[in-house]
Amino acid sequence: MQRRSFLPLVLAAAALFGGTARADQLADIRQKGQIVIGVLATDEPNSFFDPKTREIVGYEVDLGHAIARKLGVKPVFKPLAVAARIPELQQGHVDLLAASLTHTKERESQVDFSLTTFLTGQKVMVKNGAGITSLPQLAGKRVLTVKGGTQEPNVRKAVPGVDVVTFETTQQAFLALQQGKGVGYVNDESSLINDYNKLGDRRKDYTILPTNLSTEPLALGIRKGETGLKQLVDGVLRELETSGEAEKIFFKWYGPGTRLGFEKRNFRIESDKLDG
Repeated sequence: MQRRSFLPLVLAAAALFGGTARADQLADIRQKGQIVIGVLATDEPNSFFDPKTREIVGYEVDLGHAIARKLGVKPVFKPLAVAARIPELQQGHVDLLAASLTHTKERESQVDFSLTTFLTGQKVMVKNGAGITSLPQLAGKRVLTVKGGTQEPNVRKAVPGVDVVTFETTQQAFLALQQGKGVGYVNDESSLINDYNKLGDRRKDYTILPTNLSTEPLALGIRKGETGLKQLVDGVLRELETSGEAEKIFFKWYGPGTRLGFEKRNFRIESDKLDG
């Protein structure tokens, strides 16, 4: 009886089922001629639709453009829900996340992170009529936020007994606050300030509580093990920092003259490590 080798079958199966996972993503992006970047498109000023052009613009979008230029490919920005960010990256539906993604120890087992691109904190905006002046007073009260982010676990940790209701987008949660469906709304401080300023004359009816729930180092998300892409992304971010372009991009979206009006930038693009 002729003996058959199963090695070709094993290699074929490996190519079929494991090839995509182990392929060089950087080479694949260059071959495609485009990089698909997952963004929220609802989180002004990081990524949002320009009401005039209907194009996605923002701070993280500009970082995505810089990475695409370095690669010599076209950037394609794909809107994602907050809860879908990591699954979309893991499943290969996007090549990179530029989606207000907080770098946490827990997420390091799921994705790799670039150097920190923004540093913020999370706070709570409350309706003045509810009589809430401090975080502990939120215990037993309904607080609104987005589903799938760090906001929900952070407010639960800071205020035991709080009743949290989540929505698909931050803007849905913010609208629900205005409709009286809760007494508070949790988000990153920069986004809260932006939303607060959008209220115009109604700002007198709302207050952002002064206490931070957390510190949020935002970074770009990269598929686990894609060291080539991570090195390129980090290299681009370092070049932007060294040249001063990173600061220009920051002030374009966050500085004086914008809705946020930040007078200074309190971080540098220089680390992908968390404290502690």
